[in-house]
Amino acid sequence: MTTPALRALGVAVPGRLEPVSLDLAPGQLVGIVGPNGSGKSTLIQALAGLLPAQGAVEWDGAPLARIPFAERGRRLAWVGQESPFEFAFPVREVVAQGRFAWNDDPTGVTSALEALDLTHLALRAVTRLSGGERHRVALARALATAAPIQLWDEPVAQLDVRHALEVLRLARRLADAGGTIVVSLHDLRAAYRFDRVLALDHGRLVGDGGPHEVLTAQLLQDVFQVRATFVTSLVPELPED
Repeated sequence: MTTPALRALGVAVPGRLEPVSLDLAPGQLVGIVGPNGSGKSTLIQALAGLLPAQGAVEWDGAPLARIPFAERGRRLAWVGQESPFEFAFPVREVVAQGRFAWNDDPTGVTSALEALDLTHLALRAVTRLSGGERHRVALARALATAAPIQLWDEPVAQLDVRHALEVLRLARRLADAGGTIVVSLHDLRAAYRFDRVLALDHGRLVGDGGPHEVLTAQLLQDVFQVRATFVTSLVPELPED
């Protein structure tokens, strides 16, 4: 049996997240959906070990508490909803920060810039970028870590349609290469691109499975208070590489 890349054992944050237990396998692209305040960011941060939580988290079968901090930086990367940069470092230097856990070996920095369409901005101060561009810098920094577990909190919310589609395509490629990619999102149409969907409501895990299993008309009504009609519609796609 394959060891889960990421395991939650009764993970809870009082007042924000009720106990969640789940196993996330290598090679899986996982989406987290739910209304504002449902606990998506809390769950992602708890899985990343970024906030105090009850229960236990394991990465590749090892309890998180026993993994040295430097090793954590090689195993997992997290990108938050906001991308605040207070210092005017060049974009390339910010992306290279993702290599800190690898003794600043620059391997992968150039390819991360290319993957997030940042090559032409590599020498520009990060403080001179738009919000969407800054968020792509944060994603490129996470990509540069080469961490097999990537946790991205609403990575496409600030992006234009082309870059949003490119980020989703990148997430798909990383999962197909054996990574475990967890992405929170509000666009339920995009959730159909994922292998697995977790639905949260008021801090409770109310759905877990394939997108067609989870995103039923009943769940959309109960959780999102919307009535859905499932019809074929125009969905933007990028040209094939």
